[in-house]
Amino acid sequence: MSRTRIKICGLTREADVDAAVAAGVDALGFNLWSKSPRALSVGRAAALAARLPAFVTPVCLFVNAEPVLIREAVAAIPHALLQFHGDETRAQCDAAGRPYLRAVRMATGVDLLDWARRWPNARALLLDADTRAYGGSGKVFDWSLIPKDVPAPVVLSGGLSPANVTDGVLALRPWAVDVSSGVEGAQGIKDAALMRRFCDAVQEADARIADAGV
Repeated sequence: MSRTRIKICGLTREADVDAAVAAGVDALGFNLWSKSPRALSVGRAAALAARLPAFVTPVCLFVNAEPVLIREAVAAIPHALLQFHGDETRAQCDAAGRPYLRAVRMATGVDLLDWARRWPNARALLLDADTRAYGGSGKVFDWSLIPKDVPAPVVLSGGLSPANVTDGVLALRPWAVDVSSGVEGAQGIKDAALMRRFCDAVQEADARIADAGV
């Protein structure tokens, strides 16, 4: 089994970026949606992304962004993975010309297999709770809505924390997990101890799966 990748989203401070890297993350998300409490300018996101060492990937999150903003972000952070978290079409996602994640709001009736067919160029589908808000919900959705035969890598998101991420990995075996508010001490302010506990909990789940040999 491949280990579960870890993404922490909504970073706003240098100290939090450094603590997340020390905890063992694979990717860090920078929110470029202006209405988010964790919103950053492109320049600020680029400055934080510049702190990342090799093999830790910056991710730029967009919600129904104008093409000019996406172009600006790609120019400023050319090695970034993009994450589309709004109502973007496949054509709009593909037009960025960069690898991307496509967020899916999971609710009863959502056909995840159809989403995978409609966004074949997405590197993964990021699954979040179905709420009125954009850019992440902070709420857990019904994991039983995820079919077992999704023909695309899955990133589990929505209300994850050190307390429940082990269960999520054991139950669903996602390619990656994504957390934001679940490792915060205050809105937009990450807690170094919580980030480390989250990463440790993911690694514990991976170890239990490896020990079970399934």
